[in-house]
Amino acid sequence: MDQLHKDARIIVERAIEANMPEDAVSAALDGHDFGGDGKNIALLAIGKAAWRMARAAREKLGERIKNGIVITKYGHSMGEIPGVEIIEAGHPLPDENSVRGTEKAVAMAENLGPEDELLFLISGGGSALFEMPLPGVTLDELIEINDRLLACGANIIEINTIRKRLSAVKAGRFAKLCRDTKIFAVALSDVLGNRLDSIASGPAAPDESTSEEAMEIVRKYDLALTDKMKMNISTETPKKIDNVRTVITGSVDTLCDFAADVAGILYYTPHILCTDMNCEAREAGRLAAAIARRVNGGDDSFKSPCAIIMGGETVVNLKGKGKGGRNQEFVLAAAQGIAGMENTVIISVGSDGTDGPTDAAGGFVDGATAAELRAKGINIDETLRNNDSYNALKAADRLIITGPTGTNVNDVAVILCGGAKKTSPTRELLRTADKEASPA
Repeated sequence: MDQLHKDARIIVERAIEANMPEDAVSAALDGHDFGGDGKNIALLAIGKAAWRMARAAREKLGERIKNGIVITKYGHSMGEIPGVEIIEAGHPLPDENSVRGTEKAVAMAENLGPEDELLFLISGGGSALFEMPLPGVTLDELIEINDRLLACGANIIEINTIRKRLSAVKAGRFAKLCRDTKIFAVALSDVLGNRLDSIASGPAAPDESTSEEAMEIVRKYDLALTDKMKMNISTETPKKIDNVRTVITGSVDTLCDFAADVAGILYYTPHILCTDMNCEAREAGRLAAAIARRVNGGDDSFKSPCAIIMGGETVVNLKGKGKGGRNQEFVLAAAQGIAGMENTVIISVGSDGTDGPTDAAGGFVDGATAAELRAKGINIDETLRNNDSYNALKAADRLIITGPTGTNVNDVAVILCGGAKKTSPTRELLRTADKEASPA
């Protein structure tokens, strides 16, 4: 079983490492003509991967970048970048630094002219980090509505459909503030389907959602709104943006592809089951356990040893007062279904290194986990009802803690069944590197 634990971590860690944004940003810049060397290029980077993306751009373009701003999550900056101001702010909920950084970015953009160009680097987490409320809406009101949406189990498209209508910079409105200035946007996608209007709530993309869809979400989750918020949600957002060119550099699809490649190197037969998980986390975990039972029962669909890969972003409906995240809830729910199984490990990790409001990236479980928790007096059903997956997994030493990785392309889960029989220099090299490896 120890071998499977190591292999599971190798698969997800190598997949995350392969999705670091530096190479992707460099390649995107190679494919774009900024014009003559004397042209003024301003830089704005937002999101959890903002620092890495901005550093890659600064190294590529050098002093052609005349000024810049990075707005990223607390703890995600890794040092100074020449000529770039770095502001850390709140996530998953915006805070005063989110607004302060955004106001500076807006001021920078409004000072640009038609002879300038804005390099806009966008990554997941930008919805909270890049925020300026519309007139008549307070930051506290924005925080409250965001908190309600996160707690009720709304998916990321629904959440963004609401909050973009309460913001002065989302849903293409930031691009409109830039007027005649050309924007080259490079996006690292954390949204299923890679919808540009949902990545960081689409600050430089035409909005595909409608005000009627937004009101349906309000009714669905019984959201309490002020009269001003209702008016803003009923107002249509920009549907046409003419000054932006956007390139998507990474997504959950590439994350799962690399996970499959590494699994194959380790002599597991890889199967990508899906890249668009968006159900409740515990239901996805139960499905993963059911698949593992089928494999161990001799189902010919997935012959052991195999690695079954699932990508996407599940949701948690918060009803308890515990601590945890969607990946942790996923694996804890799976632990029940694989209880007593040998040669089976299920792992689920957020590619950004953060799972919910915790210091864990996710967790892993095996056939012994349920019994270990029971021996410690921990009831899995009660723990799930209280949304306390973090403390349960911590008690069983099943948390995965990586720290901020510097990328953000959704979550990846892997079901490993059966120990790989073969060994090779490549396999041993991967395992040796894993002893000191961390995506951070």
